[in-house]
Amino acid sequence: MMSKAVKWLLIANVAVYVIGFVINVSDLFGLHYVLAKGFLPWQPITYMFVHSYRDMWHIVLNMFALWMFGRTVEPTLGTKRFLIYYFVCGLAGAIAWEAGQLFGLINPYSICVGASGAIYGILLAFGMLYPNERIFIIPIPIPIKAKWLIIGYVFIELGSALFVNDLTAHTAHLAGMLAGFIMIMFWKKTAQTQRQHFGSKTGGGWHTTATHPNMEAHYNKSERQTDWEYNAQRKAESEEIDRILDKIRRDGYGSLTESEKQQLFNASKK
Repeated sequence: MMSKAVKWLLIANVAVYVIGFVINVSDLFGLHYVLAKGFLPWQPITYMFVHSYRDMWHIVLNMFALWMFGRTVEPTLGTKRFLIYYFVCGLAGAIAWEAGQLFGLINPYSICVGASGAIYGILLAFGMLYPNERIFIIPIPIPIKAKWLIIGYVFIELGSALFVNDLTAHTAHLAGMLAGFIMIMFWKKTAQTQRQHFGSKTGGGWHTTATHPNMEAHYNKSERQTDWEYNAQRKAESEEIDRILDKIRRDGYGSLTESEKQQLFNASKK
């Protein structure tokens, strides 16, 4: 199942790519050097949706990564926060590209296009939120934990930015990841502070007189969990139930442990 924001981002990127076969969208919507004649104020946003029609793999790999990792990150962060995260990472990439041109590190006549700054931010978010999730990367024959994959990407991009002289926006990739790291750490810190704050209140201000169990559960969730934590918890519970059901289909109900049976029983009552 594809999450809402990821679906529309995919549609927008593919639509602009197709339009690029008819008109030169890079001139209007690609990111020009801020001091150049072709720079327009909307380009730091619109460049994220522009991919070169001459390089199909650029958009294919970007959109595959958005689909693969974004559909997990979006439900965890929530759609609104996910979109904020996506565009801030993309903007950070634009700023880094402009800074590179300003300081003579990047050709001032080159135009930056592509969602890579935002996409690398999504990769970073996945690695931070699901560090031990195992991922298969072709042609490596064994799964790699997400945290090691992301660390590897950081070193590759850092080395490329320092030692490879090409038009690939390595600085934009790194800037997107740095912006993503700062936002994830900020949100985690905010969530922790809110949890400690609500948990420390013992007066009537943080309690509810609701008698309906669903309403009580809602208040308990809103007082002690952020949307991010709540979504992550629900996703983890759903994945665990799916695992138990797969085990039943494969080995039968008798193969379950007492703990798994209790989890299944609790889920059936919700």
